Amino acid sequence: MMQAESTQRASVSDRWNRGKMLLFGNRNKTGVLFKIFVYTMLIATGFIFLYPILHMFVTSFMSLTDLLDDAVRWVPTRIALDNYEEAMRVMNFREAIWPSIQLSLLPALGQTAVCALTGYGFSRFKFKGRGLLFALVILTYIVPQHVMMVPKYLMFTDYQLIGTAGAQILPALLGQGLYSAIFVLIFAQFFSQTPLSLDEAARVDGAGELRIFFKIAIPLAAPAFIISILFSVVWYWNETYFSSLFLGGSGAGTSPIRTLLMELNNFEESYKRYMQEASGSWASGSSVSSIVNEAIVMAGTMLSISPLLVLYFLLQRYFVESVDRSGITGE
Repeated sequence: MMQAESTQRASVSDRWNRGKMLLFGNRNKTGVLFKIFVYTMLIATGFIFLYPILHMFVTSFMSLTDLLDDAVRWVPTRIALDNYEEAMRVMNFREAIWPSIQLSLLPALGQTAVCALTGYGFSRFKFKGRGLLFALVILTYIVPQHVMMVPKYLMFTDYQLIGTAGAQILPALLGQGLYSAIFVLIFAQFFSQTPLSLDEAARVDGAGELRIFFKIAIPLAAPAFIISILFSVVWYWNETYFSSLFLGGSGAGTSPIRTLLMELNNFEESYKRYMQEASGSWASGSSVSSIVNEAIVMAGTMLSISPLLVLYFLLQRYFVESVDRSGITGE
């Protein structure tokens, strides 16, 4: 009898331990409660970031009737593709897409090449004043760019770079692009954690410093290059303040170089001008604010961010792997 009771108690204790391990887990296995908490936080965080994009996407396909109908929320009664056609005409999409690509891709590539070479020099060579120079590089990131706005504008004016693509490309080629100090730090940290024995073996085989950099350092630093190029492209693509200032030309009014984000900033005024030309009359007073169709504005916004979304979806796997390798361990 006592043996049966002992067996029963052991069975109950066994089931309790199994249930406890299932709920709370142990060192080797994650419990159900922790998984529920993690997935709940991930879904909630993802919803916070994805909701504005989903709202933009759905609204961009709505007709004016759907916008005025409170019953229509997420599913339009009619897919209004003409919103994108009008947004492309208002934003001068065909004329602005190439300058946008040029002024984001070329500085990103030049900045990545210069920052990689600079970071390699700081990590591999010991020279007098190295610490001071590295501190000055970091200082260029700490000092707000708006503080240097007036001196830069005067310097670019003297060099006749205002209103030309060189106002963004040349600083990137000289290591003074957008947040270049961050990429110098990333490359320096990455190269400092690669084994010196590879360089020594290459020197024994007769390789020079440039050959070591191109044949050994660059292939090993592929994750850092991917991070630098992707972040640089995104930052240059989204930059509008300095682009409007330096690419605005010396004349009053229009800019000789217009990017999609610059056109998006002036979308409301451009749309009103477009409607004036289409209708032959200019809306005034309270009708000026109501003339802008929200769906067309959302379509213009989607057109502005669509190249970045395509770039991210194509390179998502490489981007995540690069962040994991260079941003955490550098191995």
